[in-house]
Amino acid sequence: MTSELRKIRLKKLEAIKRAGVLPYPEETKRTHKIIEALKNFNKLASAKKEIVLVGRIRSLREHGGSVFLDIEDGKGLIQAYFRKNRLGEKNYNFFLGNFDIGDFIEIRGILFKTKKGEKTIEAADYKMLAKALLPLPTKWHGLKDIEERYRKRYLDLIFNKDAKKKFEIRSKIIQEIGAFLKDQGFLEVETPVLQPIYGGTKAKPFKTRLNTLNINLYLRIAHELYLKRLLVGGFEKVYEIGRMFRNEGMDRFHNPEFTMLDFYWAFADYKDMMRLAEQMFENLLKKVFGGLKIEYQGKEIDFKTPWQRIEFTQGLKKYTKINFEEIHLTALKKEARQMGVKIKKGEGKTEIADEIYKKFCRPKIWEPTFIIHHPIGFQPLAKQLERNPGKLANFQLVVAGCELGNAFSELNDPIEQRKRFKEQEKFFKSGLEEAQRMDEDFLEALEYGMPPATGFGMGIDRLVALLTDSHSLREVILFPTMRPKEK
Repeated sequence: MTSELRKIRLKKLEAIKRAGVLPYPEETKRTHKIIEALKNFNKLASAKKEIVLVGRIRSLREHGGSVFLDIEDGKGLIQAYFRKNRLGEKNYNFFLGNFDIGDFIEIRGILFKTKKGEKTIEAADYKMLAKALLPLPTKWHGLKDIEERYRKRYLDLIFNKDAKKKFEIRSKIIQEIGAFLKDQGFLEVETPVLQPIYGGTKAKPFKTRLNTLNINLYLRIAHELYLKRLLVGGFEKVYEIGRMFRNEGMDRFHNPEFTMLDFYWAFADYKDMMRLAEQMFENLLKKVFGGLKIEYQGKEIDFKTPWQRIEFTQGLKKYTKINFEEIHLTALKKEARQMGVKIKKGEGKTEIADEIYKKFCRPKIWEPTFIIHHPIGFQPLAKQLERNPGKLANFQLVVAGCELGNAFSELNDPIEQRKRFKEQEKFFKSGLEEAQRMDEDFLEALEYGMPPATGFGMGIDRLVALLTDSHSLREVILFPTMRPKEK
């Protein structure tokens, strides 16, 4: 059916060309956006001043010698009225014979209200802006076929106003985060996406090749190590919002390509960062939503500060009865298997405990909570507590069972950092592909001296999904990674 309709539209396209009309002209003479015309309707209508509106034709209704159509631009929709005795028979018939729903049109005319009180523009002239060769679906089934919505996001945005609104909110969230950080004295920077050695977190990378230099490169998995080089270079407060690439599984909280916020703060620690994170969220929620409470998956979340702090080992014991400090690795592995937790090759005690925590503890945490002081080994780039060297000076921010961000006091001891990297190399060689790698250039930078600092990393997609009450990251990523469609 679609192919037949396309053939009909192609014939119309040829007819337009034969008539000497450009079906895809270079310019348009728009004087007002539709939302502006509606806002200033009374003034423009009473002045009987001609204006020019543009948009996509969304509906056509023919009535004898006249046609009513709705046109829509990026922000508004308005009715247009075409009369044969106003346009002239030739122009009127040309419109009827060659224009379809989905085409983009320019309309010059005067605003008026119909007998039913509907705000309308009466056309004195019109112009084709873009001929659509495929018809818009009469019914958009994207709401039923979720994957089709993501594959054809352009149609989803046309028909699904809620989807479009979410992406507008996403843009506002990123804008407000940047504005807050700049107000706090942070400098926005850009670091390499292609890197000779990947690092900054535990993840499997995407590998590529630079032919000119005959070297392998990796798409970055984190901003961290380059931003910390900037601390060595003398910047005290830096941040970056950018794309990350991790060659890992896909689910409602994971997409191979995603957006991260990272910011680093010299001469501060993880406790300072907790307070700053609370301030950032308080500012963000008030600016974008007007208050500190949101609705997510049918339940309320209150971001009122201060947020609860729970030690990782305390949370593990509370929800699973496992005493991390006392349990042996062999016993922990046995517990994990009995609980249905998969153990990856090369994982140690800390990694196994974290997998148990993700499955049995984190889903039970609803209100904004800092999970603090993970065991040493959890994060090779984090500084350990001076009063308790077995634990890290760190936190994870968890909301509604989802990990939104990670932060810690940064390890700036080059000798200890080398030792940690060596331990990670052992894990990597034993089969743990996500282990961090030895980065000699970063270690050299540390040896020149990096000030005490704290850093915070947060997934923007997860944040937007939470704040827009979206079940999956794919709802808030314009073009998420998709499995190839079967032919």
